[in-house]
Amino acid sequence: MSPEFLTVAMFATLIAAIALGHPLAYTLMAVATLFGLIDNGWDIAGLFDMFVNNAWGLMNNYVLVAIPLFIMMAQLLDRSKVADELFETLYVVLGGLKGGLGLAVVVVCTVFAATTGIIGASVVAMGLLATPALMKKEYQKEMSAGIICAAGTLGILIPPSIMMVVYGGLTGMKETSVGNLFAGAIFPGLVLSGLYFLYIYVRCTINPKLGPPITREEASRWTPMQKVVLTLKSLIPPMALILAVMGTILAGVATPSEAAALGAFGALILAIVNRKFSMQVLIDSSRSTLSTTAMVMMLFIGGKFFSTVFLSMGGGDVVADVLVGSGLNRWLVLVIMMGIVFLMGMFIDWAAILLVTVPIFMPIAMELEFDPLWFSILLCVNLQTSFLTPPFGYALFYFKGVAPPEFTMGHIYRGIIPFVILQLVGLIILAVFPGLITWLPDLFFGR
Repeated sequence: MSPEFLTVAMFATLIAAIALGHPLAYTLMAVATLFGLIDNGWDIAGLFDMFVNNAWGLMNNYVLVAIPLFIMMAQLLDRSKVADELFETLYVVLGGLKGGLGLAVVVVCTVFAATTGIIGASVVAMGLLATPALMKKEYQKEMSAGIICAAGTLGILIPPSIMMVVYGGLTGMKETSVGNLFAGAIFPGLVLSGLYFLYIYVRCTINPKLGPPITREEASRWTPMQKVVLTLKSLIPPMALILAVMGTILAGVATPSEAAALGAFGALILAIVNRKFSMQVLIDSSRSTLSTTAMVMMLFIGGKFFSTVFLSMGGGDVVADVLVGSGLNRWLVLVIMMGIVFLMGMFIDWAAILLVTVPIFMPIAMELEFDPLWFSILLCVNLQTSFLTPPFGYALFYFKGVAPPEFTMGHIYRGIIPFVILQLVGLIILAVFPGLITWLPDLFFGR
């Protein structure tokens, strides 16, 4: 069979299997096995040997040690209630502004994102913590849902991010090392956070009914100096943890894996200081870390099998010929690649998208002479939309699982539309101003 036919058939089979509801990791493995056998003439031993070598190489990747450590850090932080204290403080500090509680959610999620790369933890924590306060102040349901879902997804982009660790381990390139990716993602994460902040403030200023401020009596419970002290008190612990993790990486003192271990230890200390630590907390955190890590690694293995077979049968060359050989302007090719990732994000998990697209798109980006780090961050920012876009946006279901019954899926879907648009606006800003991505890596690592 021709590579062109196999390429189309392989992707069509994958999409059909996912639509039927089969587990993604095993679907990737099964499709890879089927088409690998078709391509190599049903040589089972040869295909098995290729899979074993790829799985062994994957497990030998030292960078991936950071994944369970960052997940453990996130689990311990979730139980230490650091986000709770910060939100309670910002409730008073920002609540007097129109849309102030929404702004507080964005700030808390931004800080929380810089201490954990787990989307579920951020969305669920803020859903439980902020939704009652937003409802009490009669915030519009769509606005409330959109704020929590969108701000909660910042954790997948703002370092330390599990997605960046997976990406760095996948490419194995110096330009897209985990350290460079972490440094390159800081400003993009702040750009998106700033866009959310500005949108909420402007829209609630124009129409205060969407996000009414708290009463003057509530706002005046604390003096300005008390508010400053409260803010510093609630900000110092997470900021110290951020400095311990990101500071050591950017200063070149520690590798991402070593910084992840330091972060997990710091999260344990915070849980002890906040008197939230117990053996049960440690056991629950460890179990959650084990199950999440196993899920990520199974996806990693399935995606590795899929991309290996896809490339070995010439699928990568077929896609490259279509995009590069078409004679299209390189910026139009970039738009097409980003469009493909955006559409895939509506149906497929981010890890699978990375594992399928990066081996195909990265060589194309290099051939078109795009900066590999800049291209990588654009792709990761684009993938953030996958958590919000229906029908399979994970953040929407995380929020629905903890939201009061008054929140329907209709409220949630309508609420996230402006924020998906803002994410695409952020993507355009980063494409037009590449220095927002490349400046910090150049400064710290001298790329």
